[in-house]
Amino acid sequence: MYYVYLLKSNVNKDIYVGFTGDLKIRYEQHNSGQVTSTKAYRPWTLIYYEAYSNKEDAACREKQLKMHAAKSALLKQMKNYLSSQDVKIA
Repeated sequence: MYYVYLLKSNVNKDIYVGFTGDLKIRYEQHNSGQVTSTKAYRPWTLIYYEAYSNKEDAACREKQLKMHAAKSALLKQMKNYLSSQDVKIA
């Protein structure tokens, strides 16, 4: 399985989008400082993920969610949860 996931920084409330073949290990890497792009904003909370059986489909979805419009639409769907977590919804 492959996973597309969203993390929320507990430091600056930013949302990070990524994809991986092992969500548990990747999440641990983000929070242990092993991922350069997220290291400065630890700790991270996993707020959403989608599972795919095909790597190419997961990579395509990750790219889609990194675009402002798709990410914004998903965050709006999660507005009740994110409002309670003090996350800006664009």
